[in-house]
Amino acid sequence: MMMYDSAVWSPEPCVTCLCSSGRVVCDEATCPPQRCPRPFTPEGECCPVCSDSGDGLDLSGDSLAPSEYTDLHQKALPRTATGREHESEEEDSGEKDGEKRQRKKSTERRQPQGAHSEERTSEKEGKPSHEAEDCWTSREEVEKEAHRSPNQESEEEEEEGEGCFSGGAQLPPLPSACSISERKISCINAKLTKIPDIADPELRSLELIGNAIHCLPDKAFQGTPNLERLDLRKNAISSSGIGPRAFKALKKLTHLYLDGNSLVEVPPALPPRLLELKINENNLQSLEEDSLAELQQLLILELEGNRLSESNVSPLAFAPLRSLTHLRLGQNRFRIIPQGLPASIEELYVENNQIEEIKETSFNHTRNINVIVLHHNKIEEDRIDPLAWIHHENLESIDLSYNKLYHVPSYLPKSLLHLVLVGNRIERIPGYVFGHMKPGLEYLYLSFNRLSDSGIHPVSFYGAYHSLREIFLDYNELKSIPCGISRMTSLRLLRLNNNKIRRLRRERICGVENRDSRLEHLHLENNYISVRALSPYVFPCIRSHASIVLKPQKVK
Repeated sequence: MMMYDSAVWSPEPCVTCLCSSGRVVCDEATCPPQRCPRPFTPEGECCPVCSDSGDGLDLSGDSLAPSEYTDLHQKALPRTATGREHESEEEDSGEKDGEKRQRKKSTERRQPQGAHSEERTSEKEGKPSHEAEDCWTSREEVEKEAHRSPNQESEEEEEEGEGCFSGGAQLPPLPSACSISERKISCINAKLTKIPDIADPELRSLELIGNAIHCLPDKAFQGTPNLERLDLRKNAISSSGIGPRAFKALKKLTHLYLDGNSLVEVPPALPPRLLELKINENNLQSLEEDSLAELQQLLILELEGNRLSESNVSPLAFAPLRSLTHLRLGQNRFRIIPQGLPASIEELYVENNQIEEIKETSFNHTRNINVIVLHHNKIEEDRIDPLAWIHHENLESIDLSYNKLYHVPSYLPKSLLHLVLVGNRIERIPGYVFGHMKPGLEYLYLSFNRLSDSGIHPVSFYGAYHSLREIFLDYNELKSIPCGISRMTSLRLLRLNNNKIRRLRRERICGVENRDSRLEHLHLENNYISVRALSPYVFPCIRSHASIVLKPQKVK
């Protein structure tokens, strides 16, 4: 068995071991003498205690029977006498202060919430520290417990609720599949069915991925108030299983991941300091006006793989998200661009929806938007309004792959640098379609379309001759190298593989002047080129012949 440094465990009753810098240090519990007529050792304890009320805890009322005292002893002693006795034993044994602190810290982190850590005292006044104030209320609690009738107990249990929200039996310690580091606990595929009962104010990250957790009670995270990252992906959490105050204690939480659960709505009362919220692959069926009302600091929101559409998402749902920069709504049921996008948005992902048109008002208030991803929708070029995005000055990347485009859309943003049109039905690149762009398009991907020689004109790339760095024209129907390639002074990568090219014309790459080309990669494989008949100087402007890929070729 391998343990972390400073780990504490008990190999047998009344023996405690500590892992210290590669050494194992074990101590056997020393019991103080008891001066009472009838001492006895309760079940599960190492040291005898007095059965008389005058010598033990100061309980009011009648003395308890030994069997009744055992239950109270297990609840009360870890908070009072046992902690003080154990502390004095450590001092008597001459153990170093640093080693004691490491042992106490490690023990606290590995105990369930009910098993409280050792009592902490002030060095100057001998009083309990602020962190341990709750440890000194046990006498009143024990007295209340001793005088509680069975009827009162059942009434209190009914008030607490049933199922997820009942008090229930205390959870066992963390399973062996969990790993524990300085400020992080990770329980991945650990077969947990409930949130583990952890009491560690110093814990910052809790991963509970791939378990069978189905509910989050109101007090689920009461023992970890300083969590900053909570990962609950791939569980069975339902909306009805989340208590209205489940996240109330997590005032410092900044990252919350709920992907792969069974939520039908956004959980209530989310921590207001959240910076990142992911609820992908659930069953969200609506976003109300107040669903995200408190998340004014949120930067990243991901709601992919749900059942959202313009009919069940309020136009005001995103209004409170004044700081939002990244929004992912892919794999939903939108037919139009969602309304009411925040002005702060920089990247929008709405791929794999059913979007059919881009309206003039779609991006009216998103002047900071930089990336729009719309692949796998149903957009046709004549359903993109001319004023939808042409005047945007920050929009640099658009992905319209796998839509229903027949030619490269006109009225593209003048600031565009990166255009992806893979997998459409494009037959033509209109002349001057890139002419208005400044500083100019740099990356153009047109793979898997229907481009032929007649669909590319001498002025199709006008405006991009000095800016284009990469062009993908593979898997089309071209029979020769397109016009305009030789005029591209910045081109580094050209893909023409898997077309119908038979003849290579030198001037189409090098131009009439044969000036040096900057091409570093030219792909011409899987065409109909006769490699053996090619002159070794077919492209004299290309510095390295290793840059040209010609094999294999198709059989005629």
